[in-house]
Amino acid sequence: MARIPKELVDHIIQTADIVEVVGDFVQLKRKGQNLWAPCPFHNEKSPSFSVNPAKSLYKCFGCGKAGGVVQFVMDVEGTSYVEALKYLAKKYAIEIEEEEKTPQQQLEQNERDSQFIVSDWAKNHYHKLLLNSEEGMSIGYGYLKERGLNLTTIQQFELGYSLDSWDDLLKAAETAGYEKKYLEKTGLVVTKTDDQGQDTGRRYDRFRGRVMFPIHNISGRVVGFGARTLKRDDKMAKYLNSPESDIYHKSDVLYGLFQARQAIRTQEVCYLVEGYLDVLSLYQGGIKNVVASSGTSLTEGQIRLIKRYSDNVTVLYDGDAAGIKASLRGTDLLLEGGLNVRVVLFPDGDDPDSYIRKVGDKRFTDYIENQSQDFISFKTTLVAREASNDPVKKAEAIRDVLHSIAKVPDAIKRQVFLQQTSATFGIDEQVLITEYNKLVKSPAAKQSSGGNAGNYGNGAGSANTGYPPSSNNSSRQAPAARPMSDEEEAEMLMYGGHEATVEILGVGVSYQSTPSEAEQEDLPDMLKVCEREVLRLLVLYSSLEVETEVSVAAYLLNQLEEAPFKTPLFAEMWEICRQELLAGRFPDARLLAQNERADIRSLITDLATERYELSPNWRTKEIYVFNEVDMPKLACDNAVLRLNKVHVQRELDRAMERLRLPGLDDAEMFEILGQIKNLKQLDNQLAGMLGTVIPRGA
Repeated sequence: MARIPKELVDHIIQTADIVEVVGDFVQLKRKGQNLWAPCPFHNEKSPSFSVNPAKSLYKCFGCGKAGGVVQFVMDVEGTSYVEALKYLAKKYAIEIEEEEKTPQQQLEQNERDSQFIVSDWAKNHYHKLLLNSEEGMSIGYGYLKERGLNLTTIQQFELGYSLDSWDDLLKAAETAGYEKKYLEKTGLVVTKTDDQGQDTGRRYDRFRGRVMFPIHNISGRVVGFGARTLKRDDKMAKYLNSPESDIYHKSDVLYGLFQARQAIRTQEVCYLVEGYLDVLSLYQGGIKNVVASSGTSLTEGQIRLIKRYSDNVTVLYDGDAAGIKASLRGTDLLLEGGLNVRVVLFPDGDDPDSYIRKVGDKRFTDYIENQSQDFISFKTTLVAREASNDPVKKAEAIRDVLHSIAKVPDAIKRQVFLQQTSATFGIDEQVLITEYNKLVKSPAAKQSSGGNAGNYGNGAGSANTGYPPSSNNSSRQAPAARPMSDEEEAEMLMYGGHEATVEILGVGVSYQSTPSEAEQEDLPDMLKVCEREVLRLLVLYSSLEVETEVSVAAYLLNQLEEAPFKTPLFAEMWEICRQELLAGRFPDARLLAQNERADIRSLITDLATERYELSPNWRTKEIYVFNEVDMPKLACDNAVLRLNKVHVQRELDRAMERLRLPGLDDAEMFEILGQIKNLKQLDNQLAGMLGTVIPRGA
């Protein structure tokens, strides 16, 4: 992919007004320094979506979406970083001159562009035939009208018709000046071969006498076609799709997603159906958050597309037993992809298209709301009914359900599903847990679940359970203690959580023990907290003076070593800021938040946005509130002291670990005790400087 020069990227970002860009999609209202609106990415009544014009950043304090102006375009349009830059450049009339491509890159780009162009032309050709030709109007349009589709829907999805002719499209393309090779590469035209597979020189249209359904990618460009024959011929496939090409990979495309993506975000759920007409009928009926797998088995690429817009998917199953069985396998992939999956089953003989035409929009909406159930419960009930009283089938059905449960990443959900399965099949819960553990320990299950499933234990010795033992087990674990507040957790980590005394050579050494691994999983990492605070001050106030002609950036860089952070992303960000300062520039949060890397964009946005602002009334009432902008040196000193204190505590913990090693002689023990004493003194000094403890003897 050709790159846009950095200077041009910076120019686009500096020119783009985030208030104008966001304002194209939501209505912003000023409140304090920021502007607020209901979030465009999820449903809410009270606005929690904030835009900071000064920093050119946005953040939703409800769903967590955040970033700069480029990230907003990426989120709202579902585009790549480069496509978002091009969107902004077009909006602000900035001409993009991409860096020179290699001859091979240029050739590949030209090939792809040519296929996009010829596909778009074919779409327009088929659409005109549908609405303007006698055959198209009488056969194609007549069929769509019979299926209940109106002209608005037909035009919105750019439906078309291919004449029942061997070479109508081929001749029209040649007349319009399009090369045959691109018609062939996109599958619009087929090359006839002889029995030996040799090219006979004859070309003919792939699609003839069919209603055409253009397939769009997420950017709205036509990449392929689905086509339905209107002839009653058992030897002819009812539906025919474009073959794979440089621009069309069916495993990475969902029919209707281009039209549905905004509604999926707004409604926070994606309805998944099977066919083109299912999508069209539901969309016309007001259910716009609907996509189709187009008759193909669901793929991981398609699941990733759905997850980009929502974590919730509801599968609308046809009321056909054979079809349901085939679809169950694909739905397991949805679970494995971390999606929350629900299911709606239509009456036997009906599909979403036929049912909405039969009962109308309102009753259809009521039906899917009332009949929706979680996938595991649906599958459990289905296979339990089929197994009936056959013990062998019942055992197979239970294992089948357990396979699906194992694909659920969330431990609490797995727990609930196991309880439900136990109740549905009337089988002891502990038996299910035992069978589940056998399943997840098998190599095949571990590979298929991607390591998501955890073992479920039945006693105190079973770690990593996430699932309590059954009620008939006497070794049930005690309930968890009251969760600590954030302040309590931070205080515990900073100043120690468990007092302990070790008697060594008659000397009592008091220290704060390191939490166990299991405890650490539930505690915040104070080192990261302190590193983050230093980085936040560096990014937000880099140019602010702490002393005469000494900036926050220079002060922090001088106070700390070249690489003071252990957290990899923080260390990278520190180095980026250091290089900016060495180049004579202050790190600019506005530009850093538009970085090509998503993790850096997310970090900068998180550092630079706050939900609440200090009311100006505090100053009016002459009530003093510490403001780091007014006292940047104090803020920097406190942040550096806290970071140093955490490092000292880490060294103290390591020394205590060495002290517990077996086989130490007296000299080694006294050496370690001396280190511990010095570290404790340093720790107390730092605490005293921070004002967090009163030193002994004071």
